[in-house]
Amino acid sequence: MLSKRSLVGVRLNFHTLAVLFFLLIGTQAFAADPAVSDSDEAVAAGKSLFNANCKTCHKLDQKAIGPALRGITERRSIDWAKRFIKNSQAVIASGDEYAVALYAEYNNTNMPAHEFLSDGDLDNLLSYIEYGDKVDPAAQAAAGAVGADGEVAAGGGVPSEYLTIIVVVLVIVLLLILIVLGLIISVLTKYIDKQDLDEDDKEFVSQKFNFGKVLKSDGFIIIVTALVVALVAKTAIDGLYSVGVQQGYAPTQPIAYSHALHAGQLEIACQYCHTGVEIGKSANIPSPNICMNCHTHVQNVQGKEGISPEIQKIYDAVDNNKPIEWVRVHNLPDLAYFNHSQHVKVGGIECQTCHGPIEEMEVVYQHSSLTMGWCIDCHRQTEIASAGNEYYDKLVQLHSDSKDALKVKDIGGLECAKCHY
Repeated sequence: MLSKRSLVGVRLNFHTLAVLFFLLIGTQAFAADPAVSDSDEAVAAGKSLFNANCKTCHKLDQKAIGPALRGITERRSIDWAKRFIKNSQAVIASGDEYAVALYAEYNNTNMPAHEFLSDGDLDNLLSYIEYGDKVDPAAQAAAGAVGADGEVAAGGGVPSEYLTIIVVVLVIVLLLILIVLGLIISVLTKYIDKQDLDEDDKEFVSQKFNFGKVLKSDGFIIIVTALVVALVAKTAIDGLYSVGVQQGYAPTQPIAYSHALHAGQLEIACQYCHTGVEIGKSANIPSPNICMNCHTHVQNVQGKEGISPEIQKIYDAVDNNKPIEWVRVHNLPDLAYFNHSQHVKVGGIECQTCHGPIEEMEVVYQHSSLTMGWCIDCHRQTEIASAGNEYYDKLVQLHSDSKDALKVKDIGGLECAKCHY
């Protein structure tokens, strides 16, 4: 015969088993594919490949221009991942549903082919993607809060969509547990009713569930209040992290200028139009006269009738002696100082490092977040291009005792006054 205490014990034991069951399922579901090596050699080799080919558009644990990469061998097969890395457009063209959906989700952005990577290179790359640079969650959260670590600070912690999915999954699991517990208690109650019980046990078993009392109980009110406060706090924090961040901003320009045509197809160097990029603080917006250096000859070839309406706007600006009112895309706050010549001429930084695949953009958009955390992370990771540059000779000599490569952080790149004065 089951007593009142026995029934309570059954409830508690079932609850414990249910929680363990769901934890076990979760652990198995996210187990890593054993075919991906976690050796230090493979991860180190993969990191070099990642930094050289993938870092501009991808991060391991959060979205950037492309999706977060870690876990790809769990979502898809290793063979699929290799084929997609080598030639994503071929996989998309084959009609693969996952690839087509991914392509659409990221605004039909083309990923460059990497046919030059060997099968061994791809193995190492996937090893780094799955096992490289894993950060302790507590340390990651702390770093993200102060904007110190690039991967976290630039994105402001765990992406909102992931948190939402986690919350939804937890709610569904809790509901399932409650339903199962309710069914078990109902069955046990019917069984106990048939037993010979004393009066106290009969009173306990026969008591009715009062939903109204539950809604008015202190525990329920505290739980609901805590959930509401947590949701409001999360929304507020997400909003604060997004203040001043214009990543993805792509305004409509007065002239539909295509960088994909000029910088990509025609391979015109960025410095030809943005003349100040190597000699001054700003890259400067080209005047119509620079456009006419080429389009004067284009006009002679095509004739006035062959000029498109967009190019006609350039001629009109020159004829009327009025500047073209381009809309600024990249905006830094007044409190931050950035010098293009220091980075491009002295540092040897490519335009794509900050501006992304500009040679593929029909409409220019802000590729990077340009947050302080993003800049600091770059200063921590970027090695100084000292070869053949006398500017760094003494710094290299002073740093010669260190086993690590000379990086921007070693020459004052983390000092506040470098950017704020």
